[in-house]
Parts: sequence; structure tokens; C-alpha cells
Amino acid sequence: MSGVYTLRDMDVKQLNALALAYMGDAVYEQAVREHLLRSGRVKPNILHKEATRYVSAKAQASAVKMMQETGFLTEEEEAVLRRGRNAKSGSVPKNTDVVTYNHSSGFEAVLGYLYLLGRNDRVGEIIGKTMQFIENPNEEGAS
Repeated sequence: MSGVYTLRDMDVKQLNALALAYMGDAVYEQAVREHLLRSGRVKPNILHKEATRYVSAKAQASAVKMMQETGFLTEEEEAVLRRGRNAKSGSVPKNTDVVTYNHSSGFEAVLGYLYLLGRNDRVGEIIGKTMQFIENPNEEGAS
């Protein structure tokens, strides 16, 4: 699908951080769904319950904080994270606080940015690290 539409790298780098987060949300959601199906969780009620563990603002914010603390993100990714975290969306979901929501938006912006640049290997690394952390939050850096 990405071959149908083209964005130059400079266009991606100038996109609004919330637009990047919008794309990153979709990329992450698809990865989570695939992960759950491939791990044998196929009943609809279980899928939904399990998916919320991964896609909640709290889980995303915790994972991105761990990545920052362990130096997992590059300087470029950190800059995109800040842009996404500082973007004003105009609304905050009722089930989380503003700070958590902003961190999760930053996380999604990083994924959207990398995806639109075609850096799919790095997208996979970040998503893999995130899933590992969510499944085993007490491991050091969720290596």
C-alpha cells in the first residue's frame, strides 16, 4: 500500500506531529492485532481485552519512558517524540491523564514518522521492544 502514495522524506519531516501520531496509531494497532493472532489468541473477547493491554495510553507511555531511560531511541526519534508529546490535540480521552496521553502521542508519532520514511526495520524493533516491555515490565530494559 505504501507504494501507491509517495511522500518525500522532507515532506514526512514537516508533517504535523498529530498526523504522524495518527499514522503511528494505525501501524501499532495492526502490529498488536497480528501479534495476538499469531500467538494463538483468537477469541474476539480475549482479543479485545488483550489488545487494550498493548494499546492503552498508559502502556505506550510506560514503554516509551523505558526506551528513553535505556537510550534505545536515537536523537532523531527523541526529537519526533518531543514534537508528538508537545502537540496540542484539543482533547484528552477520559480514561487517562494529559501527561500520559501526551507521552503515548509522542510514541505514536515516532512510529508514524519511521513508517512513512520507510524505516520498517526500525518500526519493528520499537514495536518488538514495546511488546516485550508490556509482557515483562519488570525485566531490566525489557531486553
